[in-house]
Amino acid sequence: MNAPYRRFEPSVQPVFDDKARRVFAAHYPEQPHRLEHGLARHPLLEIPALAELAARLPSASVEYNRGDVPVGVAGKPGPTGLSITETILKIARTNSWAVLKNVERVPSYAALLQDLLGELASEIEAKTGEVMDPQAFIFISSPNAVTPYHFDPEHNLLLQVAGSKVMTQFPAGDPRFAPDEAHEQYHLGSPRELEWDDAFLEHGLQFPLRPGEAVHVPVMAPHFVRNGPESSVSLSITWRSEWSHGESDARCFNGLVRRIGLSPRAPGRWPHRAPGKALAWRAWRRLFARG
Repeated sequence: MNAPYRRFEPSVQPVFDDKARRVFAAHYPEQPHRLEHGLARHPLLEIPALAELAARLPSASVEYNRGDVPVGVAGKPGPTGLSITETILKIARTNSWAVLKNVERVPSYAALLQDLLGELASEIEAKTGEVMDPQAFIFISSPNAVTPYHFDPEHNLLLQVAGSKVMTQFPAGDPRFAPDEAHEQYHLGSPRELEWDDAFLEHGLQFPLRPGEAVHVPVMAPHFVRNGPESSVSLSITWRSEWSHGESDARCFNGLVRRIGLSPRAPGRWPHRAPGKALAWRAWRRLFARG
């Protein structure tokens, strides 16, 4: 069941000023863009606090691996042999990439997420309707670490808090950069990593990020990230919409019928919808779950 967002009034000094909100409103949900924020040096996002947070999260919410990987990988990169706490506390020299997932499980981080989304809720709802399934992810990266080429199913705003990085994005929904079959397989349970081709690079849009800057990533827009020469901390706030859930479900339906030899048409990008396919998948899923 999809979780609705409960709007709260921001309890702290606004992180997104009027200019940032105007920029966001003008580009959301389909145009990637950069905007400024006021979250740098937040106490919940300092390295000691993040090491403590990692120890409190369930193992399923912690992922970390080597940072010296290529842009394109097959499956998850290999481990470093360190604990998550040691990885974070010594991130400047552990050659690692780490993500703390669903940190909203912890009340203080849930409050931070609610505050941030509370500032943007009006702009979001004006375009894509009710804010659903809000989540927060924190990325901690060693100097020059790489986050390989992949895509994600959420509306995503990545806020750079410490260090620098460059995110390279590619057009969402363009089968040149992520074939329809890759979308279908991901929504049916396969990993999010995508097959990389060096020829893609000339089509990418680069977003250099420093503390106080953020970038919006449209739903399922392929991207990769290269960290700068210092260790880095970034906060990703994500949410779903009825449209994004419908897009996922339509992709699942397409994957199902492709297995029987058909070549289904991909669902359109926002605001286009494929309600018949989405409803068909939801009905099939209910029947399958009962079986």
